[in-house]
Amino acid sequence: MDSRVQTALATSAPERARALQPLLDEHGAEMDRRREVTPEVVDALVAQDMLRLLLPRSLGGQELHLLEYCKTTEALAWADASVAWFINQSNVSSATSAAAMPHDSALAVFGDPKIGLAWGARHGRSKAIRVDGGYRLTGTWSFASGGRHTTRLGAHSATQNPDGTPHIRYGKPDDRSFVFLRSEAKIMDDWQVLGLRGTGSDSYSVEDLFVPDERAPARDALQERRESGPLYTIMSTLLYATGFCGVTLGLARRLFETYVDLARAKHSRASPNAMAVNNAVQREVGLLEAKLSAARAFLHEAVCQVYDAAAAGKLDVDLRLRLRLATTYGMNEATDVAIASYRAAGTTAIMNSGPFERRFRDALSASQHLQAMMPHIEMVGRDIIGVDNPIQHI
Repeated sequence: MDSRVQTALATSAPERARALQPLLDEHGAEMDRRREVTPEVVDALVAQDMLRLLLPRSLGGQELHLLEYCKTTEALAWADASVAWFINQSNVSSATSAAAMPHDSALAVFGDPKIGLAWGARHGRSKAIRVDGGYRLTGTWSFASGGRHTTRLGAHSATQNPDGTPHIRYGKPDDRSFVFLRSEAKIMDDWQVLGLRGTGSDSYSVEDLFVPDERAPARDALQERRESGPLYTIMSTLLYATGFCGVTLGLARRLFETYVDLARAKHSRASPNAMAVNNAVQREVGLLEAKLSAARAFLHEAVCQVYDAAAAGKLDVDLRLRLRLATTYGMNEATDVAIASYRAAGTTAIMNSGPFERRFRDALSASQHLQAMMPHIEMVGRDIIGVDNPIQHI
């Protein structure tokens, strides 16, 4: 069968994500212990076509509306944050790479529904030397979320000429993303971390690896973008931010709901009243619901504004900054809700066998990601005030 033909899916992506929740719940503790997604969950994700949510339709992907996408990562994270994190990382990486690759090459790499893509962040210690037909890539990268379950890895690097000078393209130093087989890299089993353990985000390295031009896209360069859909106009940074914000909101929602269930049944030894009739508990539950719902509503509003503007060819810096604000704010508000829910549960929350401990570790780990850092909000504040403002990460 031609993999470019997308089989009609019976339900929406968020609905398919919710259908996976019982399985993810069942395997959550084991994925945390193994530091990777279990084979059963990987198979279920593929069966629900969760690795091609943002992939161009021309390659058999779903090319979802961005609002549907962030609802999907939220629904997955409600059950297991590591799975949702992996799904966001792989989808954005695959889709933005494919949109900047020649069609036949992108189809060969990403056409199979089982193919995902994992890679680490760009840094200044790698080398990609320009040679005939491609590049010679050397370097080590970290945080390849989901890399134990993808046949493809990738890496980002500045490029240079054989004489060591920067390679210039489009009037500036050329940065590329390089896509290669996982089997071509050396994998380091170093993912020993507080939370999001199931992502299996190992480090990896390659030495003098030849990567052909057609698998070395400049994924956010307008000059190389082959796909014209709104997603590929929004570009990678804000797509990652939207998906990861959805992850943190889903995770916080689960912790909050678990706290509410506890409050309905528990009598705290620190108070003469049952939690359910304690005014302080009632007030906190109401405020946490408002905090989480407000952050989610702001995210959804900004997502729709950006997506609609991109579809109309009118996406500007102001709207990009608004989505940056919504995603960073949402991740931080979600973290606050997760922490408050954990603290309110008392000693119940510290038990490995309970519903709080693993998800609390996941929430704290997610809060440390670049997408949640406060300098993003400071950048938006400078723009509102009207002072000198280097724009980045939008």
